[in-house]
Amino acid sequence: MNIDDLKNAWNDDVSDETPEISIEHKNKINLPLEKIRKNMRMEFWSTVGILIFGFFIVWVPIPEAPFKFKFYITVLLFSMVIVVSFFFSKFFKLYNNIGNPMMKTFDSLKDLMYQFDLNKQYYLSFMLSFVPFLVCELIIVIEFLPHRKPLSDFQAATTIISTLAVGLFGLFLLAKYWYQIFYGKYVNQIENLLSELQKK
Repeated sequence: MNIDDLKNAWNDDVSDETPEISIEHKNKINLPLEKIRKNMRMEFWSTVGILIFGFFIVWVPIPEAPFKFKFYITVLLFSMVIVVSFFFSKFFKLYNNIGNPMMKTFDSLKDLMYQFDLNKQYYLSFMLSFVPFLVCELIIVIEFLPHRKPLSDFQAATTIISTLAVGLFGLFLLAKYWYQIFYGKYVNQIENLLSELQKK
C-alpha cells in the first residue's frame, strides 16, 4: 500500500468517526451558541463599565476624601482589573471557539461541551475571587470612614469575618444562579441536541 492509499484510508476512518452534523441540527445548535456569545459580550462590557465607574466614583465626586483612602481603593481596583483580565482571557478563548465555523462535527461539539464544563469552573472561581476584594474594601472603609463610636477590635474582627463568610456563600449562590440564567440553560440545550445526535 502506497502513501496515497494510506492517506485515503486514514481520511475514511476519520470521516467515519467524526460524522458531519446535518444542516437542521447545525441551525438548532447555532441558536443557543449565539445566545451564549451575546451574553458573554454583554457581561464583558458591563464589567468594564463597572470598573470604569469605580475609578470615577473614587476620584471625582469625593475630592475631600483622604488621599490614602483614594489610593488604597485605586490599588484595589487595579488589582481587580488584573484578576478580571486573567479570567476574561480564558472566557475569550471559549468565545472564539464558539464562533469557529469549522465546528461542524460531533466530536468538535463534544470538545466544546468539555470547554463549557471547564469554563463553568472558571466562572465560579471568577465570582469567588471578588470575596478578598470585598473584605479589603471593608477594612479600608472601617479604617478611614468616621464612626459615631469607634469600633472595638472584637467588633472589627467580627464584622470582617462575617462579611467573608456571607460574601463567600452569597457570591457562590449568585455565580450558580447567574451562570444558569445566562449560560447554563443554553449549554443544556446543546447537550440535549448532542444526545439526540448520539442516538441516531
